[in-house]
Order: sequence, then C-alpha cells, then structure tokens
Amino acid sequence: MNIYVCVKQVPDTETKIIPNADGTFIETGSIKWIMNPYDEFAVEQALLVQAANAGSTVTVLRVGSVKDTEALRTAMAMGADDAFLVEAADNLDSYSIAKALKGAISKSGKNPDLILTGKQAIDDDCLQVPQILATMLDIPSVSVVVEYSGSTTDIVVKREIEGGALEVYGVKLPAMIACNKGINTPRYASLPGIMKAKKKPLVVLSLAEVSVVESDRRVKYSHFQLPPEKPSGKKFDATDSAKMGGVVKEVVGLLRTEAKVI
Repeated sequence: MNIYVCVKQVPDTETKIIPNADGTFIETGSIKWIMNPYDEFAVEQALLVQAANAGSTVTVLRVGSVKDTEALRTAMAMGADDAFLVEAADNLDSYSIAKALKGAISKSGKNPDLILTGKQAIDDDCLQVPQILATMLDIPSVSVVVEYSGSTTDIVVKREIEGGALEVYGVKLPAMIACNKGINTPRYASLPGIMKAKKKPLVVLSLAEVSVVESDRRVKYSHFQLPPEKPSGKKFDATDSAKMGGVVKEVVGLLRTEAKVI
C-alpha cells in the first residue's frame, strides 16, 4: 500500500504568540514548532497499517516554511519512509494547502491507497484541509475517526458524533481518514530512529512545482491582534456578617453592570 500522512507544524502550546508587524500573521522568529498533536495519531496509524501490510510505504507531507522541518523529521524518526515539504508561507489558507498537498502526492509518482491526517490543527482549528483534499482527489473521506480496521481494499472506521455515540462506516480504498485522539497511542521516536531520520529522503518543492498560484488563495488574513488585557480582579470583605448583605448586593450589581453575566 502507498500510505500518505499529511502533517502540520504548529506553535508549541506554551509559546507566547504575538502578531507580526503588518498584522497578517504571527511573529514566527522565536516560536518553538511541534507536530500538530492530532497528526501524531495519523502517523502512528499509518505505521500500524504498514506493519500489517508487508511492502507498504509511508510518505509524510507538509506545506509550510522550510526553515524548520521538525514535524517531518519527527514523523520519519517514528518510522515513516520519506517526506515531501512544499515550501510556502505558514499562513496559507486551507484551499491552497490542500491543492499543494495534492500536487506533492502527484510529484511522488505513486497513487495513494490511503491518506491519513489529524482531524484538525490546534492553531487555526479550520477542520477543512482533509475534506478539501479528498474532494480534489475524488475519494471518500471520514473525519473524527477513533477506530480503524480493514484490508488493502476495504476498511471499517468508527467516528465520534455528538452525545458520545459512534458512527460506523465501511469504506473502499483509496480514502482519506482524519484521525482523532483515542484511535491509538503514538509511539515515541527512538534514538536509532532519530539518527536514521537524518538520512531518509526529504524532497523540498516550491508552490510553482505543485501548481499553486496566488489566485488559488480563497482567504487572506489581516488585523491579527492580541486580546485586550483582562482588568485586575476585585476583592470584597465579607468576613463581617453585618456587612455581608451589602457586599452581596454590590457583587451582584457588578456582575450585572460590568461583567454583564447576569
């Protein structure tokens, strides 16, 4: 099987985010980048499918800045065979990213039997790329998947829906599967795996090479800004029972007029 995994590199959750000078994105110079956590489940699932189907290959794809390849190297250290990076700005919209991924798959020279990705990225939370890419490739797509089983031609997946229930889908391959946490437990990259990853093929492509042009962009970003500073809290002394009624009245009044929560 030719298995592909689409990953995104996102800021570490402990990174302090600030807008860039023109407000079109965030300042990326000092950010620590990590693989999108949901994509870790996709990489692990690809490796599990590969292990169950001898002769299969796992190729990792990413669209974004070339200055840091941490996500791709991590995936290859976990066990993926090779990787493709489409060099682009980190603030591309979902449509352009999906088209770039499609172009990278075409450039790899192999027809995909299975494409895996996380259900969403934790930075923009768009939840769009898997579905757009599946539509471009004219293949079925199932998202929020928490269970996976099947063969090289047919699979059965379960996806979460509201209320804690599960939907069960029988899907013909090739297909796009967007993974949710719970589908597996991602492995850690071993030291030998990290060393091997440095020697595995990593092909860098330009947007032009995957036929993505500026007019493909459906969404442009502007006016990035931090939320306003929260006002300092207020303390009330209600230790004196004689004053308690007045304090309660004052607190309720502030909740109504300032906080506007009641």
